[in-house]
Amino acid sequence: MFIDSHCHLDRIDLAPYANDFNTFVDAARAAKIRHMLCIAIDMEAYPAMLEQVMPYPDISLSVGVHPNVHDGREPTLDDLLQLADNEKVIAIGETGLDYFRSEGDLEWQFQRFRTHIAAAKLLNKPLIIHTREAGHDSLDVLREEGADQVGGIIHCFTEDWAYAEKALDLNFYISFSGIVTFKNAEAIKDVARKIPADRFLIETDSPYLAPVPYRGKPNYPTYVRYVAEHIADLRETSVEAIAEQSTENFYRLFAGSSADKLRQAS
Repeated sequence: MFIDSHCHLDRIDLAPYANDFNTFVDAARAAKIRHMLCIAIDMEAYPAMLEQVMPYPDISLSVGVHPNVHDGREPTLDDLLQLADNEKVIAIGETGLDYFRSEGDLEWQFQRFRTHIAAAKLLNKPLIIHTREAGHDSLDVLREEGADQVGGIIHCFTEDWAYAEKALDLNFYISFSGIVTFKNAEAIKDVARKIPADRFLIETDSPYLAPVPYRGKPNYPTYVRYVAEHIADLRETSVEAIAEQSTENFYRLFAGSSADKLRQAS
């Protein structure tokens, strides 16, 4: 059984599933997807996303505003605390820094990041971190704000082993997306080989970043198997072992959450 630790279910193309979300969920379950963590990226889309996944116990949510979102409502600390006061919400984010798509004075991005960390600490919920071309600044903010108190996930990991070690020291897990399957992703593959067994997760980031053999096409949580298979090859083990270990890691990180309660009940 697999867990997709990062996906955007309100953004996937449901055409292959008769444009029906329930049909999609049934297909994911049939493909041995045990749990999906649906990640928020703005305030405006969140209410509809919550309504969409509310009936499904095997889908959890995060609350947050992506560092590249410019034209939406800026979340206050009270906003995040209020929205996260729901059993479905097990994480805060995705949040972080992104210098690839954002330019100029990015003080607003830093402040948003710090607000999310403050909310996570008050709620005792892990953080979902997005960082692109801002790796060391992201780690500096996490360190300065005491984010190690709650830990979380460096999602869609694209850095090297030296960076991974620093993230691990800050109590964060490393999550591998379809990028690890790309031919030129040698630094990420190196991290996948070296990462301690109890500190990695797998994800799709669907509908983005589809793994080989679907690179360049719409991505779906069912494709998380390809990420697991590639990591199994890199670590010279079985895909079953990677699925089991990453699932165990997910439930350890989110111990006490609704996701963990589902595991205990199953």
